[in-house]
Amino acid sequence: MDASIQTAVTAAREKLDAHLRDIIRWHFSPETGCPFWLEWAGKAGWNPVQEIRTVGDLLKFPHFQDEWLRDLPNEVWVPKTYQGRPFNIFETGGTTGMPKQRIGWEDYKTDYSEFSKTLSDEHFPRGQHWLMAGPTGPRRLRLAIEHLANVRGCSCYFIDLDPRWVKKVLAAKQFDVARAYLDHVIDQAVTILKHRQVSALFTTPKLLEAMGEKINLYEAGIRGVFCGGTSMTPQTVRFLIEEVLENRIGFAATYGNTLMGLAASRPLRPEDNYSLTYHAPQPRATLRIVDPQNTSQEKGYGEWGRVELTTLTQEFFMPRFLERDEAVRRPPCELYPWDGVGEVRPFGAMEKTIVEGVY
Repeated sequence: MDASIQTAVTAAREKLDAHLRDIIRWHFSPETGCPFWLEWAGKAGWNPVQEIRTVGDLLKFPHFQDEWLRDLPNEVWVPKTYQGRPFNIFETGGTTGMPKQRIGWEDYKTDYSEFSKTLSDEHFPRGQHWLMAGPTGPRRLRLAIEHLANVRGCSCYFIDLDPRWVKKVLAAKQFDVARAYLDHVIDQAVTILKHRQVSALFTTPKLLEAMGEKINLYEAGIRGVFCGGTSMTPQTVRFLIEEVLENRIGFAATYGNTLMGLAASRPLRPEDNYSLTYHAPQPRATLRIVDPQNTSQEKGYGEWGRVELTTLTQEFFMPRFLERDEAVRRPPCELYPWDGVGEVRPFGAMEKTIVEGVY
């Protein structure tokens, strides 16, 4: 590794460790912590404030269980400092049954304000208009994209989209119903593009491809596309950039969710061969690629493993959550001097059928 990058890696790790200690003190102090973690600490038999000093110490925590976000009342996650303030309720997953819910106040605004700094004014010009063609309803993404547009001095148009319905009909093999719904969604987007001036678009890879079949996006005024989805293979990325966007529209790919925020992709280089690498929004969140059979063991660079997420904000502390994704561990770079994750796909994608719906 280049010496300058190694220096930056060391500085980033020290910043992350310091931030971690602050967050642990916050969530495990009676003056600021939430009921869940204070009660948990009372039963754990050890003191996180004293024992968690570096990121490596997070292994002392068990994996965060997603059932806690389904089964427990949202009030157990309210830090003392936030008590009495109405909170946003954001959902993730939940094709059937009770979805996971994360509450919040300002985190989504902070996450997307920081992400705005990675976008170029050339492709995402300020003071114009955006269109979001992606999951709406109870998902954090709806408010987050609008905030991102507003940060850049833009207003945002939206269409209705319920990804749970798409996954449900696909799982039932009702492919004609799913196609009809996809056409309905794309028609909404194309109508906006034809009748309003829009310069930037947020959507998923599948919707972007379908939109490109109906309208020439560059001629419609689009100059930048912010794209997020469960998986984008190198073949998909190349097709979108060269065929759909015609090498004329900026392409900003992200990997994110309600529990993490969003990980930006580092700029593609020729030697990447269209293989995306994402870097977590440290120090607010960090990602590890772990051995699925022994999750305390991190995989080596270039190796596949399961994605483990730790979220570290004053609003939400979530240690060692095993995502339903797998990825390749990638080394740090000059722009993001901490590990990245590449070629993200659903966990077990090579062994079983995954219903991804509109993503």
